[in-house]
Amino acid sequence: MARRNKKGRDITGIVIIDKPTGHSSNHVLQQVKRLFDARKAGHTGSLDPLASGVLPVCLGEATKLSGYLLEADKEYAVTCKLGVTTDSGDADGETVSEQPVPDFDEADLSAILNTFIGEQDQVPPMFSALKHQGQPLYKLARQGIEVERKSRRITIYQIDLLDCNSDSFTLSVRCSKGTYIRTLVEDISLKLGTGGHVTMLRRTGVAGYSLSDAVSLEQLTAMREEDGLSALDEQLEAAEDALPDWPVVNLDEKASKTLSYGQHVQSTLPFKRANVRLFDQNEKFMGLGEMTTDGVIKPKRLFAAAVS
Repeated sequence: MARRNKKGRDITGIVIIDKPTGHSSNHVLQQVKRLFDARKAGHTGSLDPLASGVLPVCLGEATKLSGYLLEADKEYAVTCKLGVTTDSGDADGETVSEQPVPDFDEADLSAILNTFIGEQDQVPPMFSALKHQGQPLYKLARQGIEVERKSRRITIYQIDLLDCNSDSFTLSVRCSKGTYIRTLVEDISLKLGTGGHVTMLRRTGVAGYSLSDAVSLEQLTAMREEDGLSALDEQLEAAEDALPDWPVVNLDEKASKTLSYGQHVQSTLPFKRANVRLFDQNEKFMGLGEMTTDGVIKPKRLFAAAVS
């Protein structure tokens, strides 16, 4: 049977969405794909329906960068309601217990926050997309099933106290990949001597992108209706700018051709072992590579144009 051609445009780039609350990341992804009439699209890590904020959506060949953007550090603003614990750790869940909230002030809370700075182990919540024997944990949790989860190594780089009153607080958090903010909030609440859950979660930054780079689905819809696809294309970030911390390697024609065949090339560049962004002799982005300590460059994810 003949393969069906996928519909849509072959368009490459990254659009930074300000995800609204009440929608899944996949719902937003499908909306973006439809608006751009893109043949291929992928997001860079799910946000809970309760959460809003920065969600990079990769189109076309830029989907090859999704996994690396997923590994990037992230920033959040989060509000915690004290005295009430829910099964999901947020306001979408069912209340499982209520506790009195002890008296505390900003100094007390700040001292507790400081204990969470740095590298640490965190046990993922049951309400997460992690899988156990092929089943997402959140599906098991909804059935009342709890399974043992292995702790994961995470890093909290910075926590700033934005607001504080007798039964709630709001934080700004900069953290590594794999950090569950709901779990962090619960752990902070426990150290205060009570329970707590997330009532607001907004991702303010990921992989160098911030809310100032983001556009809403409503804005994209209006652009499409008023000015067509060309207006949407102007919202795309270039794929080669997605990983600014990765060094740039400019290749000559011979090396570009060799790499396009999936073969290694030798470089005299003074880099230590590093992931790198590859550009050909015409300064065209080829994709991602890895440089070893002895100067060998290996292709990791090359764009289709680089291997055609």
